[in-house]
Amino acid sequence: MNRYKSPTGRQLIMDSYDALLNSWGTEWQEKDIETSYGVTHIITAGDRQNPPLLLFHGTADNSAMMWIYNIEELSKHFYTIAVDAIGGSGKSEPNADYYRSFNQATWIDEILNALEIHKTNICGVSYGAYLAYHYSLMRPEKVSRAIGLAGRIPSSQFEVMTKMMSAFLPEALIPSEKNCRKLLRKLSGPNYSVFEENEVLMKHWYYLLKYFNNKSMMRHKIEINSDSEVSELRDKVVFLIGEQDRLTNYPKAIKRLEDNKLNYKIIKNAGHAINHEQAELINQEILDILDRS
Repeated sequence: MNRYKSPTGRQLIMDSYDALLNSWGTEWQEKDIETSYGVTHIITAGDRQNPPLLLFHGTADNSAMMWIYNIEELSKHFYTIAVDAIGGSGKSEPNADYYRSFNQATWIDEILNALEIHKTNICGVSYGAYLAYHYSLMRPEKVSRAIGLAGRIPSSQFEVMTKMMSAFLPEALIPSEKNCRKLLRKLSGPNYSVFEENEVLMKHWYYLLKYFNNKSMMRHKIEINSDSEVSELRDKVVFLIGEQDRLTNYPKAIKRLEDNKLNYKIIKNAGHAINHEQAELINQEILDILDRS
């Protein structure tokens, strides 16, 4: 499957990815890891002697854009490892086995093994929040704490699909720059200017909507967990949810967290791009949750 709709589009995405990375505000290193499902690209920052913090972005996003407002502060306290999801819009390159038999837990196992990390903290945004709690369920002995930003625990695939469709359609079907801006404001709280005032970030997101083939992320499936499984996350996972986030802050999602006595916090003046819109606050919340303040 072609991940990009044209060679020109791919180049625009890669060039703007590098431009975003160069504005991170801290030293970083890029590394490729061979896994069963292809080459996984990671970006590390911070002292290798600090506790590890694995970072996962959302569907159709990538590490360069996701952590641009967070990495400088987080890397002062952690050895941060920002992962480009294999099959996604970053620099990871899937192989045929990815499309045949992708297993998220095995993939993360192989990343950690390559880095010789036996136990880690995890923080993810949106779909990355799913990876954070999913891996905590699958490999509890390998996760110290996990944070789900703009995350929830859905009760059905229907819930997942209907929320995605209502959030992204119809704007994502016609990815003009005007619709890109309209979609951004639809998904965000009042602080959407952190996107609109960053020309490189806006261009990159427009290129993703226009040129990235979202179908290549379809192997990243969301498993629906029972309440008995979800309850195992009680002491390990914290969800930070934007007050204006239509994808995660709705009665059914909040009720499931409360029914299972899971830890969550509503962040005011934030939408789905919670760690961009309220970067300073979210950075401090992460440090407090992981006790690194």
